[in-house]
Amino acid sequence: MKSSTHHILQMRIDTPLGPLLAARSQEGLSGLWFDGQRHHPGELAAPQGQDALLGRLAAEIAGYFEGKAFDAGLLECLDPVGTSFQREVWRALLAIPPGATQSYGALAAMLGRPSAVRAVGAAVGRNPISIVIPCHRVLGADGGLTGYAGGLERKEALLALEGARFH
Repeated sequence: MKSSTHHILQMRIDTPLGPLLAARSQEGLSGLWFDGQRHHPGELAAPQGQDALLGRLAAEIAGYFEGKAFDAGLLECLDPVGTSFQREVWRALLAIPPGATQSYGALAAMLGRPSAVRAVGAAVGRNPISIVIPCHRVLGADGGLTGYAGGLERKEALLALEGARFH
């Protein structure tokens, strides 16, 4: 994951959970947000359009909603903008496989920062590439649904689609 500073192209992707705004930078996929989610960037200056990467993303998103995992090659094309700590947390999220979940505390411990649970939670909440960087797989300490920038209904639907256990 790199750290570019701007989006050069954007497109909309329809999903069963509502439309997504996808954006790319010169380096790769830089954003994927549900309409109305917290931390949505609003209107982007980048032109609307589709290139090979955004077309591939649209196909991968369609496949995801049919139960398929994202291709590893797509995961190598991620370019989220954030602090070094945020990018570290987002990389850790990529290690949580479909159908699995992890608590915020376990994620903080995995990063070697067991006392940074709130900071980890804040970074998870700021994930700019929804679904692909699977922030929806992080649950509360009791295994319950907590926070999701796209809304708890979407989090529940994404976890159910992946066959994850939660309460």
